[in-house]
This record gives sequence, C-alpha cells and structure tokens, in this order.
Amino acid sequence: MNKAGYLFIAVLLLSFSTKAAACTSVIISGKSTPDGRPVMMKHRDTGELNNRIQWFEGEIYNFVALVNASWEKERQASYPYAAGEAWTGSNSAGFSIMNTATYDLKDDDVPTEMMDREGELMYRALEICSNLADFEMFLDTLSRPMGVEANFGIIDAHGGAAYYEVNNYKWVKFDVNTIDEGYMVVTNFSRTGRVQDRKGVERFEKASAIMKGLSPSDYNHRGLINSISRSGKPILRNITSASIVIEGVADGGNPLHTVMWTCLGYPTCVPYIPVMVLDKDRVPSYMKKSKVSDHSLLCDGALKEKEIRGISSREEGLPEEAEIDYDFNDIYSRWTSGKMRNRRFFRLYSRFCDDIFGKSPKIN
Repeated sequence: MNKAGYLFIAVLLLSFSTKAAACTSVIISGKSTPDGRPVMMKHRDTGELNNRIQWFEGEIYNFVALVNASWEKERQASYPYAAGEAWTGSNSAGFSIMNTATYDLKDDDVPTEMMDREGELMYRALEICSNLADFEMFLDTLSRPMGVEANFGIIDAHGGAAYYEVNNYKWVKFDVNTIDEGYMVVTNFSRTGRVQDRKGVERFEKASAIMKGLSPSDYNHRGLINSISRSGKPILRNITSASIVIEGVADGGNPLHTVMWTCLGYPTCVPYIPVMVLDKDRVPSYMKKSKVSDHSLLCDGALKEKEIRGISSREEGLPEEAEIDYDFNDIYSRWTSGKMRNRRFFRLYSRFCDDIFGKSPKIN
C-alpha cells in the first residue's frame, strides 16, 4: 500500500474514534427515588472498546473513574491542569460526573486539534469539585476556548442532579430536580443546540419510552442496566464499551456510600460490579490494569464473549446478578447503618467482588 493509502486509513480511524463516540444517559432526581438517592447512568459508545476502572489520588479529592485502557500512552495534559482523562467517575466528596458527545453546540472556528478535551475536563473536575456549585465555578474560571462540545451530567451528595450543555465559551444548566418527570434522558444532542445537527435521536426516543414504562422501584442500577443498557438496538451497539449506573447518597449522606455499578466491555456479556471510592484503592483487581497488559481481565473477557456470541439483546440480565444484589445489599445496609465497622465491610466487600469473578465462567 502506498503512503496515500496509509494516510487515508489513519484519517478514517481517527474519524471513527472521535465521531463514533456517542452514549445514552439518564439522571434521576433523588426526589423521585424511593430512598432519596440520585441516580445517574452512562451507557458508553466509543471507538475505544478496552476500558478499565482506576482509583486516583487527586489534588483535593480521591476518585474512581472509567478510563480508556490506553490512557497512559495517549496525549496527556493538553490542558495545563489535567493529568489524565476520565469518562465517568465519582470522588470522595460524593461528586459524580459523566458526559455524552454532542454535535450541535459548537459555534466558533476553534480548530479540531484544540477540541475533544471532555475527558480531561472531567478528570480535573473529579479532583477539585465537591458539588454542582463547585463545577459551575470551575466552568466559569476555565480559560477560553474550553475545547469541549458536550452534555455533562452531575449528581452530588447534597441533592444536586443536573445536566450542563457546554461549548467552548458558555454553558447552560438543566436542573433535573425541577423536571416534572423527575428524570432526564440525554443522548447526543443538546436542548439548546441546532436541531438540524442532532444525533442519537432514535436512541433518545427508545430510552425515553423505556423510562416512561419504569416505576420508581426500578430507579436503580438493576432497573436501568437491564431495561436500557441491555435493551438491544439501537441503544446496544457494536461500539458499546461499558455501562455504568452511579447510585449517590441522599442529601447530607456520607459521600463514601456512593456506589458506581459497572459493566465493563459489553453489558450483555458481563455482570455489573459495585465500585466505590472508599479510603484507598479497593477497586477489584480484575477491573484494573492487569499484570500482563494495559487491559482489565473483566473487559477482555466480556469482549471475547461478545465476539463468540455476536451482538445480542438480553433484557433479563445475567443469572448471577440476583445473588450479587442480595449479597451486596446485605453488607452495604449493615455498613451504612453503622452496624458493621469499616474494616469488616472492606474485607467482606473485597471477598464479595472476588466471588463474582470466580463464579462467572463468562469472564474467566
């Protein structure tokens, strides 16, 4: 192949890795959930299928985040304040953030090489923000252009639940607590953007229809992952790389009780695992960088299972998950109610996560 041919393929791959980025998301106000905890879901679509979870010691707050397996090898710190990229995460203050790409907000001539910095922005926000007000101040004080065109979703430990439509120079907030339905669905267009440039409309319509059919008892990780992330096309796609549902804490609750339920790789081929910030790095080893590669064992197993089975819809979830929910809820409720000491919870949590991996032939 000649040089021109290689150049064409390189440009094509670059285009795929950026423009294929999509995502389907939901935020549910704590005013609508039975236990008062806000809930946030991100169903990630991207050209980077190898994801993992990583715990970070941030400048102010520690956090856990979904990252690309190759993030340490990619361009770093193109923002002066960013040490990495995060694509969904929660910090020790109970601040959680996600994003969906949008294609209808950019109204300037900022060049392409200065764009696509959403992951860096979220990484930095997880380090320094504790609530919605902090994030808004963060946006206001960033130098322009910000290098982003996205919808950012946030919940915090003070009852906050909101989406922010952000481009290079301005932002608009949508407070989910004030929405009549009690929740908001967002895919790849913005309410304030150009209608003719909207993307992800079909996924938005399907996710909205699913949400209308759910009851408040389904406003949790189990209901959202099984009903939306595993609902088949058009939401479940070949470029789906992860599904995360973050269950925050009720207003004034302990931020460290936030749980980031995570399906790595492909939602119908892997069980959901509860990930927490806690006091130090307690992320299950099979969700982190393995000893032999930058990939996580869990994600590699899910992608292998996906290749064997092909794209499929499995709305009922995985058979192990009823036991997962029961076992985790047991130790979690005793811990959060004060009936179990931290040390014992940490030990049982670690054993519980190891058991999930050991009992799941699909991911071994």
